Amino acid sequence: MPRKSKVSILLLSVVLIMSLVLSACGNSNNSSQSSSPAASGSTATSEGTASGPNNEKELELKLAFIGLGNMKDVNLVQDEISKITKAKINATVKLMPIDIGAWVQQVNLMLAGNEPLDLLLTSSFFNFSSQVAKGQLLPIDELVAKYGPTIKDTMEPNIFNATKVGGKSYGVPSVRDTAADHGFAARKDLMDKYSLTFDNVKTYADLDPILKTIKDNEPGIYPIVQRSQANTIASEIVRGYIDAMGDTPGVIMVNNQDLKVVNLYEQPMYKDALQLARRWYQAGYIMPDAATSQESNNSLMNAGKAFSYFANMKPGFEAQETIVNGHEIVAVRFVAPISTSDSSTGFMMSIPKNTQDADRAAQLLNLLYTDKDIANLIANGIEGKHYVSAGDNLIKAPEGSSNYIFNQWEVGNNALTKVWEGTAPDIWEQTKAFNAASTFSKALGFSFDATPVKTEVAAVANVNNQYKAGLESGTIDPAKLDEFLSKLRSAGLDKIIAEKQKQLDAWAKENNIQ
Repeated sequence: MPRKSKVSILLLSVVLIMSLVLSACGNSNNSSQSSSPAASGSTATSEGTASGPNNEKELELKLAFIGLGNMKDVNLVQDEISKITKAKINATVKLMPIDIGAWVQQVNLMLAGNEPLDLLLTSSFFNFSSQVAKGQLLPIDELVAKYGPTIKDTMEPNIFNATKVGGKSYGVPSVRDTAADHGFAARKDLMDKYSLTFDNVKTYADLDPILKTIKDNEPGIYPIVQRSQANTIASEIVRGYIDAMGDTPGVIMVNNQDLKVVNLYEQPMYKDALQLARRWYQAGYIMPDAATSQESNNSLMNAGKAFSYFANMKPGFEAQETIVNGHEIVAVRFVAPISTSDSSTGFMMSIPKNTQDADRAAQLLNLLYTDKDIANLIANGIEGKHYVSAGDNLIKAPEGSSNYIFNQWEVGNNALTKVWEGTAPDIWEQTKAFNAASTFSKALGFSFDATPVKTEVAAVANVNNQYKAGLESGTIDPAKLDEFLSKLRSAGLDKIIAEKQKQLDAWAKENNIQ
C-alpha cells in the first residue's frame, strides 16, 4: 500500500528484471493491517517454539531476501527482532538483504557452498524448481506441521498447498494480494475536468471516447502510456485471461479450466488486442516512441505527461497509485480477479539444506507468520523512528523522514502489520475476500523449468526483441504477426510449448489434478 513514490519505482525494477506479470510484487501490498480474520487469534505464543531441550544452544539464524528498499537501518531492526526471537526460540536473527541485480548469483553461491543459511526467499521466477531438483531446499511439511500448525490458516488453502513438488512442500507463500484483477487507471482531475465517467465503459474498446477527449484537449499529455517495456498495451489487455506459467509464449486460458498449453500469439484475443493497440496508436492516443521508451508510467504521471495506463489491480489499488503518481487516480476493472501459477510460488520462504538447525529455522518461520511485533518490525521498522501513529489505528512516516522500506510483501504474514495513512483500515479483510473470490488457475503452483529448451528459449527471445514491443504497443502493423510467428517457429517455439505441456502434464499427474 502507499508509501512514497520510490516504492513504486523499486517495485517496477522487479517487473523489468523478471519480466513479471505484476502481481505481486510490482504492485503488491506495501502496507498492511492487523485486523485480518486470518491474523486474529494468530498472535504468536511460545507454544512449540519456546526454548527447550533442542534449543539449548543459542543460534544466529540467517534470513536472505531481495533487498529493494531503504535498508540503511536493517541492523537496528534485526536487533529489535532478535530481542523477541531470543526470548521465544533462543536465537537471534541476521537479516541479509541482497540486491536484486545480484540475487541469482549470490543465492547460487550460497546454496552451492556450505555457508549457513536458515531461511531463504524462493520464487518460481528465480530457479525454484531447479533448487528443489538439486536438493538445495528441504521438504518442510512435517516441520511446518510441528512448529507452525496455524500458518496454513493465514492464507487461502489453494495458495498454501500449491508449493508442492513431487507431493512435498518446499516453501510457504507470503500473505499478500495473491490474486489480481485487471483494468484501466486514470487521473481523476482530468476525468472531472471533462465530465468523463466509466459508466458506459465495459470493455477496453469502450475507452475510445475518453482517450479522444484527452487527445483533443490536452496536447501536452499522452492519453495512455505503458507501465514498462515488459507491460505493453496488448499484453496488458490479454493478461487477465491467461496463465503464462513463466515468460515463454505457451499459456493456458484460465477460464477454460483445462491444462492445454497454447501459443498465445495465435489466439483471437491476442490478435484483437494488437488491432486495438494499432488503432489507438494511429489515432495518437499512445506515445510515439512507446516501443522504445524506458520511461515508466509513474515517472510520466509525476511529470504531468500521462493521463492513463493499464494495470493489474487489487483492493486499495487507487490509493496506492494516487501516492506514487502524484495525482488522484480512479480506475475501472474489466476482468474478475484470477490467481495464476505464480500466485503461490512467486514469493515464498524456504529452508535451505545448509541450515544450521532445521527445527529452529521452522520455529523462526512460524514467528514470521504469527508474531505481530516481528511482522511490524520487518514491514515498517521501529515505531517512533520509522513510523508514528496517524490516528484511527493508522501509521505515517515521521516528519521529515523517508521511513523504513522493506517491501514486506516478500516475506511472512503481511496481514499482521499496521496500515499506512491513506489506506482503508480494513484493507486486509478486503484482500482476504478478494483472494478467496478469485478464479484459480488449474496450473496454480506449477513452475516451468526451461533448462531442456534453453537454446530455443534464447532464440525465441531474440525474435521477440525484434517484433514484440512494436506489435504490442501499436507501432508495428499487426500484418507483421504472421512474419513474427514464422520466425518464432523457426527459432523453436513449438518445441518450447511441447516441453511446457510435457512438464505440466507430469506435474498434474503428481498432484492428482485432472
